[in-house]
Amino acid sequence: MEYQDFINAVATRAKVSTDQAATLTGATLEILADRITAGQAEDLAYQLPDELAGHLRRPLGRERATSFGLDEFVRRVGDRPNVDRALAGAAVPAVLTTLREAVTRDEFENAAAQLSKEFWQVIEPVGVGGGRRPGS
Repeated sequence: MEYQDFINAVATRAKVSTDQAATLTGATLEILADRITAGQAEDLAYQLPDELAGHLRRPLGRERATSFGLDEFVRRVGDRPNVDRALAGAAVPAVLTTLREAVTRDEFENAAAQLSKEFWQVIEPVGVGGGRRPGS
């Protein structure tokens, strides 16, 4: 998926402008990189355009994942610079759903396996011909 297609999909899902979608996408991917292992974040980054991949890559020495739930994830996205806190709740599901469409099913499921089940409750169901939720 191309960068602009990703941003447009997030904007449509979150009902925000493309500028807001770009900021919210970057923030969400950065928090996701904190939440999953560095290796898994790198695997996702490898399948994304450079403009998105950089948000998933962590500096050396920050390879461990930090465990926290969906509410904390949304709060952390809302705390990022230039993010409208009120939009974070809509942005997280929009970005995660679009990410699922942008990368291979196996890579997304590997990343999602590191998240609690509550994250799956906010990701839109897979369309016809798509993948499946882990454990289903």
